[in-house]
Amino acid sequence: MFKYLVGRLIQAIPTIILVTIAVFLMLHLTPGDPAEVFLGDKRSTPELLERVREDMGLNRPLHEQYISYMWNALRGDLGRSLQTNVPVTDQILTRLPWTIELAFAALFIATTLGVTIGIIAALYHNTIIDTVAMTLALVGISMPVYWSSLLLILLFAVQLKWLPAIGQGGVDRLIMPAFALALVSAGSLARMVRSSMLEVLNQDFVMTARAKGITELTVIGKHVLRNALIPVITVIGLMLGNMLSGAVLTETIFARLGIGQMYVEAVLQKDFTLVQGTTLFIALVYVFVNIIVDIIYALVDPRIRYV
Repeated sequence: MFKYLVGRLIQAIPTIILVTIAVFLMLHLTPGDPAEVFLGDKRSTPELLERVREDMGLNRPLHEQYISYMWNALRGDLGRSLQTNVPVTDQILTRLPWTIELAFAALFIATTLGVTIGIIAALYHNTIIDTVAMTLALVGISMPVYWSSLLLILLFAVQLKWLPAIGQGGVDRLIMPAFALALVSAGSLARMVRSSMLEVLNQDFVMTARAKGITELTVIGKHVLRNALIPVITVIGLMLGNMLSGAVLTETIFARLGIGQMYVEAVLQKDFTLVQGTTLFIALVYVFVNIIVDIIYALVDPRIRYV
């Protein structure tokens, strides 16, 4: 396992380097001059602009800027916001708890709904229950996050007045954004669980267990679910990464002060360094979540042998 872990970390290095290059080039390919954005409404003479570019290192060759950026990033320094002059790392860490809260709440809802619906659909294969369950899953997959968010606000906040429409600070303000973010993932997960369950149910070891007189509950719980849910672990890990990045729309609609809303504001304000740092942070989180998922996959499935 240690050898596999080292191998996965080594394999992640080229991916991380490519991500950093892509994110770094955003600053230079995006229309606009960071020095002018930094100066804002101040009267920017050519001399002043040149001085700011020199202070920000923008007048150096591109490869030197990249090396300097990477060296600072390795030390946790992602630069300073052009709008607030606050370190980007501090802004991310300030907003991160709210995004983590939303992502894990949505992951819990998606996993609970997806696995439950998938199991029920598989156990009642080719019945009306299966049809209804897969129809619900298809509706969840087909409904964009922004649309489900607006529908939830219209129903539970405007019509029924059960939940507050926007903001954060309590469970009541977390329910709607978490459900809106979870619905698409829950639908995809339900379809996968159903497919995996049906595949395992037709395996020889399941028929052997039934022939030995083992109760159906034991067969399903000990033999079928244990094997059918192994590939689901990978999907759940990817879901977490998607939710961290997909929180952009949800947090904006529900006015939650997370990384997603900060990212949108940074784009609108042309805060290049904040956009760059946030994109890099989310990309790195996504890479490391995938590494952790692969390790968990190897631990729970003894049939997998990594060289």
